[in-house]
Amino acid sequence: MWYVVSALPGAQLQLGLKPGVSKGMFLEKLATHALEELFERKSVRPGDTYFVAPGTPHSIGPGMVICEVQEYSDLTYRVDDFGRLDAHGKPRELHVEKALQVTKFGTFAGGQVNSLLLSNDGTTKSLLAACRYFATERWECSAKCQITVAPERFELIVILEGAGTLAWQECAARYHRGECWLLPASQSHIGVLPETLTSVIRTYVPDIPAMKMELHRDGISAAALAEVVFD
Repeated sequence: MWYVVSALPGAQLQLGLKPGVSKGMFLEKLATHALEELFERKSVRPGDTYFVAPGTPHSIGPGMVICEVQEYSDLTYRVDDFGRLDAHGKPRELHVEKALQVTKFGTFAGGQVNSLLLSNDGTTKSLLAACRYFATERWECSAKCQITVAPERFELIVILEGAGTLAWQECAARYHRGECWLLPASQSHIGVLPETLTSVIRTYVPDIPAMKMELHRDGISAAALAEVVFD
C-alpha cells in the first residue's frame, strides 16, 4: 500500500500493466529498455492512497514522498533498475525470471482507494486500506487522544505532521514530523498529546473478520467496506 505524503505537480507512479499486455510483450519491451510504455500511469496528489495487489508490477516516479506499508518481507523482484548503480558503482541484481513467475498478466486488482471515515469525535480517524497482512489508518489529532494497543500485536505509527508528546505508564517522549514509532503489545494504551495539529499513519496486523464485524456494528455497510478491505 502506498500513501502519498507529498507530491510535486505532475508526479506520477506506475501501477499495473495496460490491458492486453502479454508475457511476450513484456519481455520484448524489457529487452529494449522500454518497459515503462506498458504501465498504467497514475497522477498523484498528497493524501492519495493506492493498494498494490500481489503480482502487480509497480514503480514510483520522481517528485513524491510516499509511506509504504506492506506485509513483513524482505523480498523484492526487480526487473529493471532504470540504469541506477549501487554504492559500489555497479548495477543492482535483477530478478526477471522470478518476477515473471508471480506477475499476473491480464488481470488487475487494487488501485486508488478512497478512505473510509471511521469517526470524527475530536480525532478524525479514517481507514485507508486493509488486508490480512496489515490495516492502515490516518488519524488527525488536535487534542489529547489515546491509541489502544491490542495485547496480541504491536503497532507502528508514522508522524506525518505535527509535534507533541507520546505518553505511556510513567514515561513520556517527544515526537516530531517524519518519525516512526513502534508501539509494543505490552503497552495497552499510548496517549498522544499534540502541541500542534498532528497527523499520523497507524498500522497493525488486523483480524479481518473481527474488524468487519465491529465496523458493521458501527453502521458501515458491506459495500463500503469492500472498497477498502481486500480479502
